[in-house]
Amino acid sequence: MALGGRWTADQAPAVEAAAARLAAAGRGAALAVDMAGIERLDTLGAWVLERTRAEIEAAGGRLAYLGAAPEHRTLLGEVAARGAEPAPARPGLGPVMGALDGVGRATVRAGRECVEGIAVLGEVIAACGRVLARPGSFRGTALVNQIEQVALNGAPIIVLISFLVGGIVAQQGIFQLQRFGAQTFVVNLIGLLILRELGVLLTSIMVAGRSGSAITAEIGSMRMREEVDALRVMGLDPIEILIVPRVLALMIGLPMLTLIGDLAALTGGGLTAMLYGGLTLDQFLARLQAAVGVHHILVGLIKAPFMALIIGVIATVEGFAVEGSAESLGRHVTASVVKSIFMVIVLDGLFAVFFAAIDF
Repeated sequence: MALGGRWTADQAPAVEAAAARLAAAGRGAALAVDMAGIERLDTLGAWVLERTRAEIEAAGGRLAYLGAAPEHRTLLGEVAARGAEPAPARPGLGPVMGALDGVGRATVRAGRECVEGIAVLGEVIAACGRVLARPGSFRGTALVNQIEQVALNGAPIIVLISFLVGGIVAQQGIFQLQRFGAQTFVVNLIGLLILRELGVLLTSIMVAGRSGSAITAEIGSMRMREEVDALRVMGLDPIEILIVPRVLALMIGLPMLTLIGDLAALTGGGLTAMLYGGLTLDQFLARLQAAVGVHHILVGLIKAPFMALIIGVIATVEGFAVEGSAESLGRHVTASVVKSIFMVIVLDGLFAVFFAAIDF
């Protein structure tokens, strides 16, 4: 058979029709195809020809291309080399074995992600060591800009959410404690709960959803536009240029936001206690001073940098995992937020057990 004309995307219907006739003629037979008459061949035409060849060979026939121009032969070779391999067939599993298979695959995937996170953490620490050895190479402007993005721009939403949550906790606590005539103990409740646990946890979750997702989206977009590869070509370390300022900004900004959020939550709880519990401002402050100490404030502030580091590492891992599609970017941004929130809660629980064990 002889092929001619333009095998290009704008001729797709004619190309598909010719390929169908070619596949029908070559089924179960040896077929030689003369490509000397093809005027132009693009990726679509080469892919259709390669698909047709695979169909003929699957049906027991053979197909050979003759007289192809060098550029056409090169394109056909590239398409054949990059052809998608079929997924390996999975054996039929029952419902129980299927569930166990899913759990096993998820466990292996989680283990790989944990290893990747540890590797990125090691690279960040190594980059910080290089920055300490050569302070002149550090871009302080980038750090200040990231602190502005994380802390300054994020402060209003943190204050609002913390204020509302503090008021809600105080209101529910008063309603329950009024049954026992102990509504004044709501000050102890909101003071300890907010300073030790709720303040830093709410702030970390908000930062994970706001700044962590932004870091993943930024790094992922750079990956899609090959800007990360461009940095490597120029001899620059992407970890030192892109990641270190962002991680340091998170570790500096999250404790600041935690302290601001604690103050906002205590303010909301205090106003609610005065409105619903009948407490005066002097009574609230006196009770708060008697209920909490400096070590309660330190408990929340000590957790903050570690939670910031976890958020930064997860955001970085997911950002570098983005591939060349918008779907991949959205999937990894979502994964970054979900994993960060999960790990923040896990880390908070570990810290709670640790501080309870040392009676701090």
